[in-house]
Amino acid sequence: MRREGRLQDAMAKSLLVSDRGILAARVLAINASSGLLVNCAWWQRQALDMGGPRKLTENIMELGRRPSADFPWYEDADSSPGLRSPKFMGSPVNVAYKGWWTYPYYSCGARRWLTSYSVPIPSSGRHGLKGFLSLDVDISHLEVNQCDIGSSENEIAVFHGSHKCHNNTSTCVYRPALNTLSWTRGRYQCLCRKGYYAKNDGGIFNGSLVEVAWLEQKENSSNAWNELFVCKRCAPGCDVCRDDAPCLAEYKWPFRITLLSISVFCVMCTLVMNVYMFKHRKLKVFKLASPIFLSITLFGCATMYLEMAAIFPILDQYSCIATKWSRHLGFCITYTALLMKTWRVSLTYRVKSAHKVKLTDKQLLQWMVPILLIMLIYLGTWTFSDTPNAEEIVDNQGLKFKQCVYNWWDHSLAIGEVLFLAWGIRVCYNVRNAESHYNEARLISYAIYNIAIVNIMMIAFHLFIFPRAGPDIKYLLGFIRTQFSTTTTIALVFGPKIVRVLRGQGDQWDNRARSRGVTASFSLNGIGLVPEDTPDLYQENEELKEEIQKLAAQIEFMKIVHMEINNRHLKPKAGGYFSTLNAPTVVHSPMAGKQGGILGPPKAPEEL
Repeated sequence: MRREGRLQDAMAKSLLVSDRGILAARVLAINASSGLLVNCAWWQRQALDMGGPRKLTENIMELGRRPSADFPWYEDADSSPGLRSPKFMGSPVNVAYKGWWTYPYYSCGARRWLTSYSVPIPSSGRHGLKGFLSLDVDISHLEVNQCDIGSSENEIAVFHGSHKCHNNTSTCVYRPALNTLSWTRGRYQCLCRKGYYAKNDGGIFNGSLVEVAWLEQKENSSNAWNELFVCKRCAPGCDVCRDDAPCLAEYKWPFRITLLSISVFCVMCTLVMNVYMFKHRKLKVFKLASPIFLSITLFGCATMYLEMAAIFPILDQYSCIATKWSRHLGFCITYTALLMKTWRVSLTYRVKSAHKVKLTDKQLLQWMVPILLIMLIYLGTWTFSDTPNAEEIVDNQGLKFKQCVYNWWDHSLAIGEVLFLAWGIRVCYNVRNAESHYNEARLISYAIYNIAIVNIMMIAFHLFIFPRAGPDIKYLLGFIRTQFSTTTTIALVFGPKIVRVLRGQGDQWDNRARSRGVTASFSLNGIGLVPEDTPDLYQENEELKEEIQKLAAQIEFMKIVHMEINNRHLKPKAGGYFSTLNAPTVVHSPMAGKQGGILGPPKAPEEL
């Protein structure tokens, strides 16, 4: 036994001096059958290494008794096979140890933080001796990082994740000790996560206070941990905040619903107007104006009204697609239909010959289809190659809201529409003096001028006057643009026609146009009364008779004038229409000479 004791001392001492981080080494000899302690070799390093290691003989395990399980480094291998005890840490998956490491604990005697490595040594036989080896390792120089992720290699991994921050609303930030090596709990800060805030400490909580509050909450003495040390969620749309101030612009939904209701009402009125026009399409006031182009114009106006429904909700990808299509396609349909009618008036007005120019609705539709096809191809390519989407912008108050992205697709299309408007204005200017039934050419010109002015003004408002307006102001500007351009167009083009129909004059000729010499068969509205049907020969014969009667009356009048003027054989009745006082002395004619009238200079009596 003495020899075995010396062997245990030598083994414990050699383990102690093998590494400066080992503070104590123990080698126990235990009876395998009874479990009683036979011998104990306990060696400890002295403070500051003065005198070298020394063997402890007091306050150690008592021989002849079972070793006490109160020691943090000991566990009976028989009662806990494999030392599967809460005292010991589990081994990593990819590492195999002969023994087991204890959790860190504080040694009052050594006044240090320690962790022990314990290895059970099995006996060679049933009645022999079994051993137990344990080493105390000083870990006071290591850092205790309670946060989830380590910041250096000089840390104890077992403490990671032991902080008391609210993981859902805050994150742990480790604060390393600079002037002391002592282990303290709560050496960290709880910082509010992105999208959360705390009013009291600017979103930063001291870990020591958090630990105390958590302990009080566990003891049911206080609920401060759940009330004072928890971050609150920011207002919707805020990435970073310091209080509960809003970050998103507020949508005034009653205001927007009112504007949308007016726009939907306008769409319904447009559809009703289309049905009304189709019902009365045979009346002259509609028939002369090409009902098919009037229907196309109303369809384009209804499409432009639908833009208000597209931009009504909080914008997203689908809303932006609907916005682009309704705005640009509706403009193209309406403007092209009006421009084709004006272009027909322009071609008819510029004809110098007496031959009547006929431009049918079918021909105009053939010119209109390529323009609409170009717009459809452009919008389709835009949608599939670079789908319009919404982006966040900031208004004048710093509040965020969604707006459709404006890029080179918008800019290119805007330039094309401006050039298209310029061509339309030029055509309208060419027909400014043209006469047409029901003054339609001039009203369409006014509508085209109005569309151009309103669109240019709204672009200026968006880019220069209200570049950072809020969502409701932008919605109001869109409503004003659609009303001023679309509603005004409908009022100018369809208002006078509907008024005439309501007054019962829809099938009567425009007397003012007829007084200016504009007949139905040569109307500058286009091609005449029936654009696509077989010409009405009876109507044309009546018009020819009317013209012949006018010419005959003028010729008869000129004959009488030529006979009466300067003829001494015919004495007109005094006070009559052809008297000397009323008749002109000379009637000039472009066929006469420069010095004489239409009858030439007066001759002598003998020559008559």
